[in-house]
Amino acid sequence: MSQEIMNLVEQSSLREEPLEFQIGDTVDVHTKILEGNKERIQIFSGTVIARSGGGAREMFTVRRIVAGEGVERKFPVHSPRIAKVEVKRSSVVRRAKLYFLRDRVGKAVRLKERRR
Repeated sequence: MSQEIMNLVEQSSLREEPLEFQIGDTVDVHTKILEGNKERIQIFSGTVIARSGGGAREMFTVRRIVAGEGVERKFPVHSPRIAKVEVKRSSVVRRAKLYFLRDRVGKAVRLKERRR
């Protein structure tokens, strides 16, 4: 009974058009940023290394290298702050989580591209 109530509550906060991307995709995440009373869009580019959770609690992790340092950011899939997720490139992966990329540097981080 309580699970059914939770599902009903979550339905209101789910996105109408789900975001279409997979693990291993190189994406641009367009995030709405509020600065005072102005709103602008900030783009975070990187590789999707993980998806976790389900329903309204679903999250995804994007990793990129900035000035030789790895930066990871987690985004909620159904957040109204995410304007869109643009897939730039798809890769062939055989894992659900790509945490092994954290240990790699330089050209070893590259993934084989998926043909469309």
